[in-house]
Amino acid sequence: MTGIYDDPWAYELACSFRDVPAEVDVLLGWCARHRPSAAGPVRTALELAAGPAEHARELAARGLAATALDLNPAMCAYAARAAKEAGVLLEVVQDDMTRFDLGRRFDLVITMLDSTSHLMTLDAFVAHLDRVAAHLAPGGLYVVEMSHPRDRLGDDPSVSTGWTVERDGVQATVRWGEPADRLDPVTQIADDHVTMTITEDGGDGRDGATRVIRDVVPYRFWTATELDAAIRLAGGLRTVARYGDFGVGEDAVDLAHPDAWRMITLLRPA
Repeated sequence: MTGIYDDPWAYELACSFRDVPAEVDVLLGWCARHRPSAAGPVRTALELAAGPAEHARELAARGLAATALDLNPAMCAYAARAAKEAGVLLEVVQDDMTRFDLGRRFDLVITMLDSTSHLMTLDAFVAHLDRVAAHLAPGGLYVVEMSHPRDRLGDDPSVSTGWTVERDGVQATVRWGEPADRLDPVTQIADDHVTMTITEDGGDGRDGATRVIRDVVPYRFWTATELDAAIRLAGGLRTVARYGDFGVGEDAVDLAHPDAWRMITLLRPA
């Protein structure tokens, strides 16, 4: 039996509630706001732990020289195939987000969808930040999206989340985490149980084939202060902004705002 990350099509479907074009609008808006004017326009982009590489594909569709990097070979093959079918030029690299060396620098580097939760130790996070710093061009911007701290530390931790998506006649119900999936207070790791039920439209309003994906995904929770400590230890980056959602200018959401649901940190070379 394969897990959720071994089925890129299903994983992309599960995440299809995200408005990727709108998020890329914000990413480029943050570049305009937080990169020095002398750095010039954003021409190159790198998405780390990219999975299906939706954001990298959207950046490539807008004319950027985009690269997607992921450790999972199935994800890499899917990203390359999806880019080809969409008629966009995307470089796909299979590598580890803590050890990659592409030999060049990028104007924009991104890690989306809390992919840093797969970094299980402080050493791994510092190694990741070292690699990012080595790949950022002068004036470049690194955007890392993580879960909001209140998800695990609030009065009512949201250790389990459920949602339903529908696309191209296919409906999926996703449950990511169960109430019993408690965070280990020492390691800050939880084994999140994932269940995804996919039902295809059989035509004439009838339900078609149904399949269920079940998986257990180790999740490492990182606090804001731990992230700050990792940034200081790595030394090559500095924080320039932190947001609680995707938004620029009047639409920006402060991390402490009640509507904040993510922790998005923007960094530049130190």
